[in-house]
Amino acid sequence: MKADVQVLLKTGLRVEYASLAWMTVECVVSIYSGLVVWSLALLAFGGDSVIELLSSFAVVQHLRGTARAPTQGTHDEGRTEWVTAMLLISLIPIIGSVAIYSILTGIRPEASLLGIGVALSAVIIMPILWYQKKRIGKLCNCLPLEIDASESATCFLMSLALLIGLVINYFLTLPWIDYLVTLIILIFVAKEATHSIREVSAKRH
Repeated sequence: MKADVQVLLKTGLRVEYASLAWMTVECVVSIYSGLVVWSLALLAFGGDSVIELLSSFAVVQHLRGTARAPTQGTHDEGRTEWVTAMLLISLIPIIGSVAIYSILTGIRPEASLLGIGVALSAVIIMPILWYQKKRIGKLCNCLPLEIDASESATCFLMSLALLIGLVINYFLTLPWIDYLVTLIILIFVAKEATHSIREVSAKRH
C-alpha cells in the first residue's frame, strides 16, 4: 500500500511540474498582452497565474519531501496545506478589487488576439490539471494537492470567463458581460476558499 502511495505521489509531482511549466507561460503571456493593450481582465488573469504558480511550487516542495521521506512529508503537510489555502483565499481580493476598479472607472475589457490565444489554451489545459490533481490527491489523501486542484478549477473558470469576454469584445461592445462573469468567478472562489479552510481545520482537529 505504501508503495502505491509513493507511486501516486511521484505521479502527482509530475503533474505539478507540468502545472509549473504552463502557469509560467500563462503568467508571462497574460501580463505581457495585458500591458500591451492595457486590459485589466488579462492583468487580473495574470495575477491569478502568479498565485497558481506559487501554489504549485509549494505543493511541489511538499511532494518532493514526502517522496524522499514520508515522515518529513507528514511533518510539513500542515504548513503546506495552510499555504495553499491562503493562496486560494488571496484570489478573492485580487479578483474583487479589479472588478470594483473596472466598474467605478468604467474601463471596458479590451480585445487581444494574444490574450484570446492564452485564454483558449488555458480552457483546454486547466481541466486536465484540475482532474489529475484532484484524482491523485483523493487517492493518496494529499490535501495540499486537492486544494491546489481547487485553484486549478478557479483558473479554468477565470480563463473561460476571460475567453468569453475577449471574444465578445473582439466582435461587439458589451462590457457588462465581463462584470457578470467576474462576479460568478468571485462567488466560486469564495466558496472554494471556505471549503478548503474547513478541510484543513477539520484535519488539524
